Amino acid sequence: MINNKFFTTLKSFFFNKRNIIIIYFVLAIVTAILKYQKNSFNNYLIFKNVYFHFINFTNLYSEYPLEYFDTNHYGPFFSIIIALFALIPDWLGCVFWNIFNIAILIYAIFKLPLKENYQKIIALICINEVATALVSYQFNVAITGMLLLTFIFLEKNKLFLASMTIVIATLTKLYGLIGFAFFFFIKNKLRFVLTFLITLIVLIFLPIILSNTSFLIQSYLDWKTSLLEKADFNTTSFMADISFFGLINAWFGVKINVLYGLLIGSLVLGITLLRKNQHDYLSYRLLILCNTLLCIVLFNTNVESPTFVIAFFGIAIWYVIVPKTKYINFLLIFAIVLTSLSSTDLFPRIIKNTYIQPLKLKVLPCIFIWIDISYRLLKHEFSNYSYNKQII
Repeated sequence: MINNKFFTTLKSFFFNKRNIIIIYFVLAIVTAILKYQKNSFNNYLIFKNVYFHFINFTNLYSEYPLEYFDTNHYGPFFSIIIALFALIPDWLGCVFWNIFNIAILIYAIFKLPLKENYQKIIALICINEVATALVSYQFNVAITGMLLLTFIFLEKNKLFLASMTIVIATLTKLYGLIGFAFFFFIKNKLRFVLTFLITLIVLIFLPIILSNTSFLIQSYLDWKTSLLEKADFNTTSFMADISFFGLINAWFGVKINVLYGLLIGSLVLGITLLRKNQHDYLSYRLLILCNTLLCIVLFNTNVESPTFVIAFFGIAIWYVIVPKTKYINFLLIFAIVLTSLSSTDLFPRIIKNTYIQPLKLKVLPCIFIWIDISYRLLKHEFSNYSYNKQII
């Protein structure tokens, strides 16, 4: 009796929208403060110095060992995003940076065209991956929110806002390009293309307000070089390339060029989009969203553990949409345990160092779920799915 009452109270607490939002923001603040106190905020130092290097006309992608270790790999436009945070003390900047990221993500979660109960389930399923990304001050938290918002805005035919999220996500990490998978669902395609092009041109050159045209153009060229070098380095990195092809390389010693990975992922996605008779069904469109979120991780060499926050939202949305079976429930548990929890202290260090990391096992559940999603998109009749009602 007492146990039943306890679990009922626990469920009602964690399944409350306000409490979920509070938990997300508390996570953002606590992780920022703890990591700052431990002097472990290197990523934030990289981010804030993008602004200072840009206004001082110094290469955004060089090594600066006196300022931080590692190098920047974000586009010149990121200098605009980080500017306000860079101008305040680091301890406060770290906190506000995490809050900023969470605000975008939590807004997107509760704007998804799903019932509120489903939105809450998605938020709860992904909470550990969100925390993992916040600990590293990862911009991937906000990027995930922008990718979700791209889908949401296009569902509502808000073409300017959709263009903004696509362009911003693209000019910072290129991930926004995946938003074009939703192009086939847009009714007024010409209007969207024009809106997108205008937005792209304006935002590409917006950083000029902090620098000048020649340095901005050079920075874009340097960014390209930086990304190519990073992609090459990641194929030999112990901690990076936790992707589909990273797993193949770890298991079989076969290196696959990232361009082939992108081609395969794009080809499968493109074939699924050919089923025009399914485009009217919300469940189909949402699974396309899930597919794109997973593809960003599966077919990308620049994948470290905090990047999985993007894929895990694809997993969570997939789970609330598809009909539940023992197999589906198993895949979710498999993903929570091996993908999400394997990077925490719940897994003994010897297991992580001996098996999880070198064999890239973190990505394995994502592969199975991506295959399930792809099969459904290719074969299923979505008029039979119970969830097709648009919630705006």
